[in-house]
Amino acid sequence: MKRHRNHDGRNAAAGPSQRQLRVGEQLRHVIAETMQRGRFHDEALLESGSITVTEVRPSPDLRHASVYVLTLGGQDMSEILPALNQAAPYFQSRINGKLDLRFTPRLRFIEDTSFAEGSRMDALLDSLPKPRIHDDQDEEKD
Repeated sequence: MKRHRNHDGRNAAAGPSQRQLRVGEQLRHVIAETMQRGRFHDEALLESGSITVTEVRPSPDLRHASVYVLTLGGQDMSEILPALNQAAPYFQSRINGKLDLRFTPRLRFIEDTSFAEGSRMDALLDSLPKPRIHDDQDEEKD
């Protein structure tokens, strides 16, 4: 059976490289800093409150990056995500000025659902019946 390999010869299932992880973290810091300063023209971004950048996943060639965001307070992301994606060139210009990369990645903002998934899994685990533990002492009392 043939294994799928990335362009650098590594297995595709091996996960991101150290460089991808490092660049992703640097991108996350610049994007979060840019959001904190809040120099936006879009009403949805100005009124959104606090947006958290939870993770940035660059592509293996570092030309694209998925930016996972969520709002504190659980605000509706249906207006915020299009505004962030429209403001992506502004974030890219800030990245270009702050980081020394060969290419400035094209950003795509995505809602981070991992916390909601984690809560859903916790609820599922809590709903399972609790196992009854049998002690030798319980059997002696019967």
